[in-house]
Amino acid sequence: MTDLELVGAEVLRPEGMVQGPLLVKDGVIAAAGRGRQVDLSGYRILPGIVDLHGDGFERHLAPRRGAMKNLGDGLASVDAELAANGITTAVLAQFWSWEGGMRSPEFARRFLDALSQTEGLLTEMLVQLRFESHLLSDYAAFEAAVQAHAVPYVVFNDHLPHAALDKGKKPPRLTGQALKSGRSPEAHLALLKELHAARDAVPEAVAKLATRLAAQDVRLGSHDDDTAQARDFWRARGLTISEFPESLDAARSAHAAGDPVIMGAPNVVRGGSHSGKVSAADLVAKGYVDALASDYHYPAPRQAVMRLVADGVCDLAAAWALVSARPAQVLGLTDRGSLEAGKRADLVVMGPDGRIGATLVAGKVSHMSGTVAARFMAG
Repeated sequence: MTDLELVGAEVLRPEGMVQGPLLVKDGVIAAAGRGRQVDLSGYRILPGIVDLHGDGFERHLAPRRGAMKNLGDGLASVDAELAANGITTAVLAQFWSWEGGMRSPEFARRFLDALSQTEGLLTEMLVQLRFESHLLSDYAAFEAAVQAHAVPYVVFNDHLPHAALDKGKKPPRLTGQALKSGRSPEAHLALLKELHAARDAVPEAVAKLATRLAAQDVRLGSHDDDTAQARDFWRARGLTISEFPESLDAARSAHAAGDPVIMGAPNVVRGGSHSGKVSAADLVAKGYVDALASDYHYPAPRQAVMRLVADGVCDLAAAWALVSARPAQVLGLTDRGSLEAGKRADLVVMGPDGRIGATLVAGKVSHMSGTVAARFMAG
């Protein structure tokens, strides 16, 4: 691996933005030394983005129903998109749900197998499994899959339409969901009623599974906490990460208890939630947010940073930490997230317009284009 001495750029160090060389040696940031010089004047060098939750990979694995037989080819395409957006560590959020299709347990197993067998990926791709808490009959199989694939991060969802089921009404989108799952609408509704009826057994089942997974150092979280009471409920069962809380009260409860709060970067880019929930930028301004994640759009983390800076919510260093150092801390990844000597050389070369000119993972180029590519070739 060629040693590189990147000169001329502003470098985001832990102490802030500084002017000075950055040395990459044997895939890590070096404190001193020499290497092949590359002049990056006019650019910024930033820590690589650590994306805590993204399901944008789905469109690469199934652009149309049945169109992608080899998931490895789709993952290679995911790799390229991640790198082009400055993401060096990506948590791929895969469902394990009653909803069927790409959210089914069967597809989750295919996905896990494909990710473990696909070679040549440059972006580090980790797995988050999103488990539907009411699938009581699947707990053992789910736990076995987590163990077999060393899944580091599990989030519990509950997407059942409880309100409609409580009233004996047909849930919205029933026919579409049934078709996706391969069931008739009647069979799908019967399944939803069965899962709903077993809801009293769920809290204890979640608590026991969470205890076993935590003993294996699996990170645990809940998704879409809508109230402070909901966050308190899941925290009491060992789920200490709050993903995409929907209200100020839920986020405040998580923050007060020291639970990491993850918000969607698209929420910041849009200027608010697409579904009318709490504003992520407002939560950032209050200091309640630990990390911003791509959610469904891989360009969003870097776009959110630029939006936060442009709107005066925070400076570049604080905003970039939300997509690099702080998500790395949430995942316990102490070898990345900041440009410090001895840490992995995961870095992004970004122009003043926010465009990514190059992405390096452990010192290896995963993406490079335009003027930055020309400078590396000339250096």
